[in-house]
Amino acid sequence: MASELIAVRGLRVSFASDAGLARVLDGVDFGIRRGEIMGLVGESGCGKTTLARAILGILPGNNARIDGGEILFEGRNLLELSEDRLATELRGREIAYIPQDPFTAFNPVFTIGTQIDDLMRFKSPLLRTQPEMPRRERQRADRARVVEMLRLVQLPDPEGVLRKYPHEVSGGQRQRLMIAMALLPDPKLVIADEPTTALDVTVQAQILKILKQLARERGVAVLFTTHDLGTAYEICDRITVMYAGQEVEEAPVASFFERPSHPYTRKLLDSLPSSENGIRGIAGEIPRLVDPPSGCRFHPRCDRATEACQAQRPPPSAVDEAHSVRCHHPLLATGNAV
Repeated sequence: MASELIAVRGLRVSFASDAGLARVLDGVDFGIRRGEIMGLVGESGCGKTTLARAILGILPGNNARIDGGEILFEGRNLLELSEDRLATELRGREIAYIPQDPFTAFNPVFTIGTQIDDLMRFKSPLLRTQPEMPRRERQRADRARVVEMLRLVQLPDPEGVLRKYPHEVSGGQRQRLMIAMALLPDPKLVIADEPTTALDVTVQAQILKILKQLARERGVAVLFTTHDLGTAYEICDRITVMYAGQEVEEAPVASFFERPSHPYTRKLLDSLPSSENGIRGIAGEIPRLVDPPSGCRFHPRCDRATEACQAQRPPPSAVDEAHSVRCHHPLLATGNAV
């Protein structure tokens, strides 16, 4: 779509391993609009982090390769850019990253202020917008921007926080610092890779509220990867479901929960614990990506699978205007075939 800031089209990624070539991503398609939070959900190992790393251009060079597809960012195919251009023009500037674990993201021997100063020395938006500004004047403006951003993410006493070492602040405060550092270069896209996994539920709710508020106020697009459907419901505008390296359904968050149309999506939602049904899993096992099933990779675990599901991966079909599904036998809200 013309309004999409980033569009992934037919992305295929594989990893060399002792067991053979693992086809980790298999023709993934999705897009994110400006100011939108897209949730990328699925079981562990479905390819969420690999997709995020492919966008950033930080796949491990010793055993990962991109076999096809495009990653279009404002019309530019990131896969055609050199590593130097990715590093100097996009990564950490127009595309920022919030890591999963705030406890390992900082160097323990330097103060927080020193590490943020290092970031701004190379990634300050003033280097792009006012390149002729004198260095000392830019440093003062950058420090004022840092303090303002720390207040924006609700860190008390920002100047005091900058003088501390990482071990002197809590996990929730570290994650707020990571969000602030991702937003300081004034990015257009933020990739948040399960950023609340290591936090307790109270702090998690605060972090989600901050992320959502900042996306709305600044018009930043967010790719939010998570395995927690409750978290996705709280923060996302749209959700893309992945299974074993394939995207299977994409929908606005309300339609996703009210009308899941792919059998995997339905089973994923049915696995949410409840007082009525307890804890339920999905029968079968996640396939080995060295030798993945043909066609729709979910068909060995699907009770609706037919020969067509084994023979060919289904193309996207419209459930409604903004809701699409890749399934030969999609479901209605009642569980009946369309």
